[in-house]
Amino acid sequence: MQSKTPERTIMASRFKAECLGILDQVDEMKVSYTITKHGRPVARLVPADADEFDRPLMGSVTLVAEDDAAYYSTGERWDAEPDLT
Repeated sequence: MQSKTPERTIMASRFKAECLGILDQVDEMKVSYTITKHGRPVARLVPADADEFDRPLMGSVTLVAEDDAAYYSTGERWDAEPDLT
């Protein structure tokens, strides 16, 4: 039977102020945090599974575009770009 990780909720401003201590709690006590902004959940901080770090990272990412421009360009000219014509 799998035990559920204790869950806590914390505001982003408090998380920012206490980040290092919260990371220690997550590691040592195996608690999870839901981080909120304006009462809305925006992120979760969960204990790392040691098995995740045993897997090699090479090949773990799949690119969905062949060309770098597909990641960085919208195809639109920005006002900040120089006019090279």
